[in-house]
Amino acid sequence: MDLSVVILAAGQGSRMRSQLPKVLHKLANKPLLRHVIDVAEQLSAQEIHIVYGHGGEVVRERLAAHNVSWVKQEQQLGTGHAVAQAVPHLTANHTVLVLYGDVPLITKETLQQLIKQVSGSSMGLLTAELANPSGYGRIVRNSDNAVQCITEEKDASAEVRKITEVNSGILAVQGEQLKGWLTRLKNNNAQGEYYLTDIIAMAVSDGIEVKTSQAVAVEEVEGINNRIQLARLERYYQQQQAERLMAAGVTLKDPARFDLRGTVETGMDVTIDINVILNGEVVIGNSVEIGANCVLTNVVVEDGTVILPNSIIEDAVVGRECTIGPFARIRPDTKLADRVKIGNFVEIKKAQVDEGAKINHLSYVGDSIVGKDVNIGAGVITCNYDGASKHLTEIGDDAFIGSDSQLVAPVKIGAGATIGAGSTITGDAPANQLTLTRSKQRSIDSWVRPQKNK
Repeated sequence: MDLSVVILAAGQGSRMRSQLPKVLHKLANKPLLRHVIDVAEQLSAQEIHIVYGHGGEVVRERLAAHNVSWVKQEQQLGTGHAVAQAVPHLTANHTVLVLYGDVPLITKETLQQLIKQVSGSSMGLLTAELANPSGYGRIVRNSDNAVQCITEEKDASAEVRKITEVNSGILAVQGEQLKGWLTRLKNNNAQGEYYLTDIIAMAVSDGIEVKTSQAVAVEEVEGINNRIQLARLERYYQQQQAERLMAAGVTLKDPARFDLRGTVETGMDVTIDINVILNGEVVIGNSVEIGANCVLTNVVVEDGTVILPNSIIEDAVVGRECTIGPFARIRPDTKLADRVKIGNFVEIKKAQVDEGAKINHLSYVGDSIVGKDVNIGAGVITCNYDGASKHLTEIGDDAFIGSDSQLVAPVKIGAGATIGAGSTITGDAPANQLTLTRSKQRSIDSWVRPQKNK
């Protein structure tokens, strides 16, 4: 069955107390609206229409990469009015699924079940059972348990308010039927708005059965109106990700102190300590250990590597059996081969570091090619930037770079070369030789240390 999705995203979100449109606030480092677009794309929808309003141009700009159509709602006159703005763009013989840009955790599986309920004689409505239904429209059923209508709380009697089955707002219906019902909507209610929920009573009146289904977890249908709700759904989402990883064999030292803000593939016997954040697309091999307070963004980490606490790795590939950290920073476009050691307070940027190389502490290596079994001492700096352009440093296999040396790029250090500690190297250093730049040490016996004035 062909599917069109309408996502309502025009609300101002004043309770967020923010200049940013509500649907651009992030859950798991991804805008709320993008969560909803992603699930619509997972359903293989032929059309995705986003009804936007407040801050709409910013919303469009931030989500321009997605293949969707944008429909502007000039005035916010209710959910029925919002869906009506998309009507001219809908294909009549499609099933239409209505979603909300501030309900980010709805799942593909729940929506697939809902869509199955749509036929020429039935529509689908997603409901939820809440212990405290305050604020939600109630599902009113007859004595045969058939849905009769949805009554918004502000329009409900005391008896109706006792109902605990509530409307999620998410529904699926044939396009032609939806178009007809939207033209009949009235705004004679407490809010003075055109309620999409009023089409339920119209469907019943027209002999269309309203079939209901419910999500596995109520959090799937919860909307976000303020930062408290955003934080609560963030923690729920992270709990789900943590449980999925542990079920796949990952050891999380404390699942409540772990954040996945993207996707991760993991091998066997992975151990992750507290306060680790995984961003973007991360791949972790077998027997990898990640220490506390590490942040990995778009990283591949191969088997047996140990990442010690407080290390940050971004847009990089880390080979097998490496040791990184603590307090190391691996910046974009870095590739570490197998058995590389990157020590504490070392920063690597746009560098290829070959097998067995060691950069143990307090060094910066940028725009560099580092050979096999190279040993770079403490405080070494590759001076890769001349104020206008970046330049390359090449260090051959088995070279030894003494502590507190500066390699001024462009420069080549030959295989097996030794650079004496404290040297500033501005020209190529030949292979298998000692190269150093160092003033002769001398002592002045007549020197007197300055004294403070009393």
